[in-house]
Amino acid sequence: MKIILTSNNKNKLREFREILEPAGFEVISQAEAGADIEAEENGETFEENALIKARAVYDMLGLPVISDDSGLEVDALGGAPGVRSARYAEVGHRRERVLRELTGVPEEKRTARFVCVICYIDGEGKEHFVRGECEGKIGYENRGENGFGYDPIFMYGDKSFAEISSEEKNRVSHRAAALEKFRKMFEGNDL
Repeated sequence: MKIILTSNNKNKLREFREILEPAGFEVISQAEAGADIEAEENGETFEENALIKARAVYDMLGLPVISDDSGLEVDALGGAPGVRSARYAEVGHRRERVLRELTGVPEEKRTARFVCVICYIDGEGKEHFVRGECEGKIGYENRGENGFGYDPIFMYGDKSFAEISSEEKNRVSHRAAALEKFRKMFEGNDL
């Protein structure tokens, strides 16, 4: 089944393909589908932002679409950066801001989670949502060369998300958890 990912982010597209293609989905980017649109993510929740992006592309093409909104929630920061993870600071300075704001915070209070909410709009225009989370802690420095975004400071056990392989990340990440729920929902015909 062909499904349009409402993103042109190559890292996100790669993750969606790696996780969904073995389950029989052909994932294409919105650019590949001919949707030259950038929806304004002005929702107050991950669910609202995922829906805004999915609805924009669905309304343009009328084909099944999948979108996600994801971010990092740090308990010591009251859940920030949260839904504003991509806009928490200038590009290239987001991780540094989180690390700076956690200066002096002991390890046991550096708990955090990655959150991913997926919105799928089927061929009939019906909306479906699933949510995945991955618990961890915020480290004290950037570690690793893999991954993107906040991965180098998000500690999953004794390694950052940027230190584990993409195969392992695709088994344990927030996006993997949400996509697994989506796949099960799809296979169970709960759509």
